[in-house]
Amino acid sequence: MTVGDPVKLLVAFSLPLLIGNVFQQLYNLADAVVVGNALGVGAFAAVGSTGSVMFLIFGGFFGLTGGFGVVTAQRFGASDDAGVRHSIATSTYISIALGAVITVLGAWGTRPILTLMDTPPDIFADAELYLRVIFYGTLTGVFYNLVATILRSLGDSKTPLIALIIASLINIALDLFFIGVLKTGVDGAAWATNLSQLLAAAWCLRYVYPRLPLLHLRRADWRFDWRAVKKHLLIGVPMALQFSITALGVVVLQKVLNSLGTAAVAAYAAAGKLDQFTIMPLFSVGMAMVTYAAQNYGARYYDRIQLGVRKCQQVVLAGCVLGSVVIVGFGRPLIIFFIGGVEEDVLNLAEIFLLTHAITYPLLGLIFVYRNVLQGVGRAILPMLAGLAEMAARVFAALLLVPLLGFWGACLSNPLAWLSADVLLIAAYRAWTHSKEMRAFR
Repeated sequence: MTVGDPVKLLVAFSLPLLIGNVFQQLYNLADAVVVGNALGVGAFAAVGSTGSVMFLIFGGFFGLTGGFGVVTAQRFGASDDAGVRHSIATSTYISIALGAVITVLGAWGTRPILTLMDTPPDIFADAELYLRVIFYGTLTGVFYNLVATILRSLGDSKTPLIALIIASLINIALDLFFIGVLKTGVDGAAWATNLSQLLAAAWCLRYVYPRLPLLHLRRADWRFDWRAVKKHLLIGVPMALQFSITALGVVVLQKVLNSLGTAAVAAYAAAGKLDQFTIMPLFSVGMAMVTYAAQNYGARYYDRIQLGVRKCQQVVLAGCVLGSVVIVGFGRPLIIFFIGGVEEDVLNLAEIFLLTHAITYPLLGLIFVYRNVLQGVGRAILPMLAGLAEMAARVFAALLLVPLLGFWGACLSNPLAWLSADVLLIAAYRAWTHSKEMRAFR
């Protein structure tokens, strides 16, 4: 990504990411649709109520492996093959160690977490069962994210896409088999997700290993080097904390949302599923921007990074317009599809969520541009601080706006969080462009 038109590169690289992210969302969407249609709104709300906890844990791992990928991409951009291999090995043993710890702590802490969040009693048992099984599969999710991040860091966004398509189809088939045939309940949907992620990672690694010499690690590449570990953690941990800190605000919001009843929980979960699909183009371009910035940073093409930021803004804003059209024009029938029936109170609340988000997507689009370019150049602390701003905004909405405005107060939490993050991220990017590093280069 150090040569050629930035727009063409970002779009070409992000298209497989977009399709892959859509299929990634199909994991949870398949769970939600099958559960909602086969087991009812209560089971649907139970699965949906675990989303904030899953975002807290697995969003943190996504950020962690993404940070490791920045180091790998920088070494790749600098044409340092030995550095690339050592980065891959270091990323692997850190991820496995942390994944094992989270598996144990998460499975043990499922009930206390859901109790702390005031999960409604009528959905508590299903939520606990679903979340505990998901925690059992923590290492499968870590395995897939790590393999996919490594390949994307090396410029391959297509192989993870193919793996995800295959695994998503298997996930849907397993959902139908476990719930429809074996009558397992919500735990079947969780097991289907875990098995599908494992298959995605295994296929991905098996397919590319013979074709990519940089994955042929030697004994020397596995040496434990505290300096390498520190370098990976200095970028990976702030990126993980950025996701987890942001997710803490979501958890607080979910706790308050739970107090509004099962209909509010179901509406927020259903609208959130559609919202996640709608923002996938923005998210995918942002992911491409991390690799673009990291490789050009490693090659010391700083002016090219700034050009990419300007072009990325244009692409993202176009995606915001498209997303708003989808939300306004097709939101209601898609929500009906998710829930599996017309429940007017749930539909009306879901529409409030969607319309509130539709007019504020540009705020989110700017986050994806500036957060990811800062991460790509190794400035991971600043996006983490923006995550703190997002958390504070969501807590403000949960504690003050929800009591005043009810469900709409919860819907305002994301736009307020996006605005808060934008202020810090844009200021941080401008500070970097005028830093000593940039002045010395000029």
